[in-house]
Amino acid sequence: MAGCIAAIMLLTGAPLTGSGGTSDAHAQSRPGEPGLLQMLFNRNNRQETTRQPRPRQAAPGQRTTTRAAPARRSSSGGVASAPATPRTEAVEKAENARIVLVVGDFVADGLARGLTDAFAASPNVVVERRVNGSSGFVRDDFYDWPGEIGAILEEVKPSVLVVHLGSNDRQPLRVDGATREVLSEQWRTEYQSRIDAFINAAGQAGVALVWTGSPPFRFRSMSADMLAFNEIYRARTEAANGHFVDIWDGFVDEDGNFIERGPDIKGQVVRLRGSDGINFTPAGQRKIAFYVERQLKQILGDSALPLVTSLGADNLPIMKLPPLQTEADLERVNPIAVTDPDLDGGSVLLGDVSQPEAAANPLQARSVRQRLVEEGLPPPARAGRAGSVAPLTPDPRPQATGSLPPLDAGTTLQ
Repeated sequence: MAGCIAAIMLLTGAPLTGSGGTSDAHAQSRPGEPGLLQMLFNRNNRQETTRQPRPRQAAPGQRTTTRAAPARRSSSGGVASAPATPRTEAVEKAENARIVLVVGDFVADGLARGLTDAFAASPNVVVERRVNGSSGFVRDDFYDWPGEIGAILEEVKPSVLVVHLGSNDRQPLRVDGATREVLSEQWRTEYQSRIDAFINAAGQAGVALVWTGSPPFRFRSMSADMLAFNEIYRARTEAANGHFVDIWDGFVDEDGNFIERGPDIKGQVVRLRGSDGINFTPAGQRKIAFYVERQLKQILGDSALPLVTSLGADNLPIMKLPPLQTEADLERVNPIAVTDPDLDGGSVLLGDVSQPEAAANPLQARSVRQRLVEEGLPPPARAGRAGSVAPLTPDPRPQATGSLPPLDAGTTLQ
């Protein structure tokens, strides 16, 4: 029965929770509105009701710098947004570490846990989160993010603000007492104005903004709305010189379909999503953080490196010369001439070029190249080589002289 109710809630755009339950969804229902079944089967006959605001709830604040407990499964079969066990041993954080603040809904909660693991070995990066699992921009009577973000930034004083919102915003929005359907023109105008108010508050605090896009979900209608939401987030973030991080492709197959299992950050095929098709496993949370981590490293620079222990100048290596001796302790040595002998038995120092002594024969004093080029004289032949030919000696035997007698006319040669 609980699974059927959860499916009906998703089809009607009811808010989702981080644990897959329905308690927060009931908490956000407006007094005086028709019941859930009436909304499903008599949607066209819904009557306008008077808005009854509920008291605002403060977003829970928790510093996510310590080792967390393993994820637990909820009663509905989904994976609850319990802390994921970091795969990297956490190190002690520096006093002047830069703070990354993660705010938003239940997806932002998993993102914060993944970033905590990603920067566990970086002593100069601290990840904090301020999340409200069922919050969004539509139900500002439940939690008003544009009105609350300024006080949160003043409290935490982060260097970077990471945002994920929108998973609970598939609901009609009330504008001037009238209900506007999801993604209608009036709905878009009011929704964008609330996003701009949120971004302007971050800009006034002087922090860098990183907006994380929404992931796909098992239900096609919900994923289609998330794609439309992402285009709004991208446009408003880039218009404010912020950074939009698209995580969609990490949770779909090659055909763009939703997947429960897929490669993690190490390439191993694991379960990324809960059985409800909404929540994320610890591996899925770490994969969301993988996309955001790359953008954060570009913003934070060297402070995100795990080997840097502090940003202060006190930890830089100091180069010191030995203490200067007194004048009496100095032993002066005269410069060594180039022609002085070396200790290896040579007659001159390395680098000295001695001129060859002039030979008695001026031709021998000239180099082989000079004699060949200037006078055309080849180098002398060396004994034993092919070019060395000994001069011919005269034959000591007597040689015949004179000429042969003429042949007779009748004489023939044999």
